[in-house]
Amino acid sequence: MPHTSDVTTQDRLDRWEHRAEWPLAAVAALFLAAYSIDVLVQPKGLVAHLLSLVTMLAWAVFTADYAARLYLAPDRKQWFLRHLVDLAVVLLPLLRPLRLIRLVVLVSAMQKAIGNAIRGKVIIYTISGAVLLVYVGALAVYDAERAAPDAHITSFGLAVWWAMTTITTVGYGDMYPVTTTGRVMASLMMIGGISLVGSITATIASWIVQTVSDDDQKQGAATAAHIDQLRGEIAELRELLRAKVSSDATPVN
Repeated sequence: MPHTSDVTTQDRLDRWEHRAEWPLAAVAALFLAAYSIDVLVQPKGLVAHLLSLVTMLAWAVFTADYAARLYLAPDRKQWFLRHLVDLAVVLLPLLRPLRLIRLVVLVSAMQKAIGNAIRGKVIIYTISGAVLLVYVGALAVYDAERAAPDAHITSFGLAVWWAMTTITTVGYGDMYPVTTTGRVMASLMMIGGISLVGSITATIASWIVQTVSDDDQKQGAATAAHIDQLRGEIAELRELLRAKVSSDATPVN
């Protein structure tokens, strides 16, 4: 049995995460806009300083969120070990595009808007997850590769094409990252693509199993109801037959 204090702390952590979902998603969306402008436009002067400020504020928000969740966790050591990726995102500038995983909250909201159908979930998560992963991966790789000597990915269009072939694990080999940052992002994108396909496959398989089970239960319930109806009809016929026999057996004066 968990201690009452642990349960209370877990409730506080759950409330914090629930309340922070939308604000963190908004910060992630703002970071996505700033990061996109920084990579694609490469502004100078005041705009560049504003984008740097937005990036720093986003980093500060996610750092504060990480610290708050670590503080509220019932078992801080276990929580820390389970959230090493969050720590890496906070500490390593190399992984700054991963802060955009907060946009998954927006994907969840879109799913709720269309209902709870399992196929609707699969479609929404597949399209949104794939688009977000390809776009962010293309931005990050293009940012890392465009100025590198002997780079193959020298435009955002090529980066998008590379990201699509990488996430689908096709890998034509006509272009590949030559920098350390680009190769790290390529590894993460391959893992993300495999995970996305695996989760979709598992969800569809679970839906099929659940559908078959529900059909079996419905058929079983229908069969039981039909048997009860037949028993009732047999009982009625038995009573009618007894009444008929009794009537025929009664002597006529």
